[in-house]
Amino acid sequence: MSRILVDLPEAQLEELALLVEEEQRPRAAVIREAIGEYLVHHRQGQVKGVFGLWKNRQVDGLEYQRELRSEW
Repeated sequence: MSRILVDLPEAQLEELALLVEEEQRPRAAVIREAIGEYLVHHRQGQVKGVFGLWKNRQVDGLEYQRELRSEW
């Protein structure tokens, strides 16, 4: 496991301290969990953003693909 240094605004640090106290968990564990959840959410957002990109296009997707590949 690696260590990193992160600067947080006072307000976030205070909220984090409250959460750590409420949950009786180490601050590092709470931060690791938060980063893990962010990364999962961020990845899902990227995947969801690509579905349906061609739905309003008048071009046939397969024909477009063939045309592009013919340039190779």
